[in-house]
Amino acid sequence: MDADRPVSNVVLVTVDSLRADAIGPYDGTRHTPVMDTLADRGAVFERAFANGNWTPFSFPSILASRPVFADSGRIGVDEVETLPEVLSEEGFSTGGFNAANGFLTEFWGYDDGFDEFEPFITNVGSSIYSRYLAKHPTVEAWLQLASSPIRRIHAWLNGTADDRPFLDTSRMFDVEHAATSFIDDVDDPFFLWIHYMDTHTPYVPAPRYIREVSDGLLGTHRMIHAHTRTGLGWDVDERTLEELRTLYQAAVRQVDASVGRVLDALAANGVADETAVVLAGDHGEEFQEHGHLAHYPKLYDELIHVPLIVDVPGSDSRRVEGGVGLDAIPPTVTDLLGASAAEAWTGESLLESARRGTPPSADPVVSVTVRGEEVTTQPIPREPADGDLLVSAREGPWTYIRNLEDGSAELYHRPSDPTQQSDLSTDPDADAREVMDRLDPLIEAHATAIREPADGKRGDQAAVDDDLETRLEALGYR
Repeated sequence: MDADRPVSNVVLVTVDSLRADAIGPYDGTRHTPVMDTLADRGAVFERAFANGNWTPFSFPSILASRPVFADSGRIGVDEVETLPEVLSEEGFSTGGFNAANGFLTEFWGYDDGFDEFEPFITNVGSSIYSRYLAKHPTVEAWLQLASSPIRRIHAWLNGTADDRPFLDTSRMFDVEHAATSFIDDVDDPFFLWIHYMDTHTPYVPAPRYIREVSDGLLGTHRMIHAHTRTGLGWDVDERTLEELRTLYQAAVRQVDASVGRVLDALAANGVADETAVVLAGDHGEEFQEHGHLAHYPKLYDELIHVPLIVDVPGSDSRRVEGGVGLDAIPPTVTDLLGASAAEAWTGESLLESARRGTPPSADPVVSVTVRGEEVTTQPIPREPADGDLLVSAREGPWTYIRNLEDGSAELYHRPSDPTQQSDLSTDPDADAREVMDRLDPLIEAHATAIREPADGKRGDQAAVDDDLETRLEALGYR
């Protein structure tokens, strides 16, 4: 195959809360046929790690190849040259479409460099009805259940699939339509970014996808039971936990199908053979591996190990073993398009790894989070001083986590302890001690860079508006 075939366009697909083992390329029991196809013809990075545990801490790396807080002392990308800015300056058409994640809007600088940008925030708050459903997934689940027979009959009569939710509160179809319209209309070489929210809590997928990933007997009833129990604050028993996992996997499948329709638009417009596709999760999702659900401020693999697939036309399929961070995405995209990476970017291009299997040199990978007094308290984060700063470094088989405020540490050997349950830092042997001594300076340096942003910049951020506040509350951030 022609590994050096020119690439004219890049589509970057990011999926909120998508852990690595949720898709087929990382777990063969999963049902994700579109992502499986991407992996079958592209490069799968086995050990890709998010640089933060949730969107505002991860995305500065994904679109600006910079650690969160490092440039302004705040979340967002206002003070750094972003990937779309670099590409726009070099003549590429740029489109960015975010399915109403309140942390990825113009308020935080994420519109910079995009010719077309739509976060769909006002759509969420456009009516009392949609605002209410966005905040009450149990009610939406009941509506899904009540309308499901009608939709299935209608789909059967029309020979179509009942893949559309009752109400598109995840904005999946809005994003998909915007992306395909951009592809239809663009004439120049382009960069397109789309961000899906279906796999973020709450999980309210269309009934057909629940049937696809489960035994098909209970369908939407699983959604009713799980959301009712969690909505009432009841303990999550094994049945409810399994239902939540099922709903999550159904939401993954829903995104998978949507990605397939976007890729079909590339083919329909005759640009598939000159378009590279990069797919990544911005962070993972916990299902009580360490006592909670969703993605609270922790740095274990269920939240940090994410999928990263780079499909370059003409390249062979391969699996890449070395550890990489998501800050590699911007330089990889510019490398694909023959553009120059910004000098301030910290990541290194993975193009040679994707095209020829060259081992990446990114180990160790550093990730951060900020934890308040309560693990389950999730205020809108603004700066490191909002709580204890936690920094992790992943090198080879090791995960080392430090709390820079209270001095505590955790060390895990992932091959023998894949869910990170046995902390080796309390009684380290010689190997463990050597790892901690080697990684301590790296963690300290990263913490210093975060606490002391470039040029000493650290200013107050304006209050968010009502629409943005509504969306953040709907996602569980208060």
